[in-house]
Amino acid sequence: MSSKREQQRLLDIVENCEAVAEYINGMDFVAFAADRKTIDASERCLQRITEAVIKVGKDRMQQIAPIVPADAVRGLGNLLRHEYDRVDLHIIFATLAESLPQLRAACIAALKDLP
Repeated sequence: MSSKREQQRLLDIVENCEAVAEYINGMDFVAFAADRKTIDASERCLQRITEAVIKVGKDRMQQIAPIVPADAVRGLGNLLRHEYDRVDLHIIFATLAESLPQLRAACIAALKDLP
């Protein structure tokens, strides 16, 4: 993948992580679960993030963010797109609150290293 394309995918990840952070700012799980708009907006951002991760590629994402398993990201994307009726909001909220900040930080670091 060209560094320009990778750069755009990483920027997509960062921007969507930042959007989610704004959406859930100050919320606990109960507030999140009661707010359908925030759930929908956050899930859409997660779909974009998972697609960008897939396009960057498993091996490269493993280098960029080894703490975030690429297979799990792909699985989450598939769940959101194809098995949305099985989505567990506890898992979604934990992903938003705990995993996305780590992914964002790793992508920002990787962007600084691109030519």
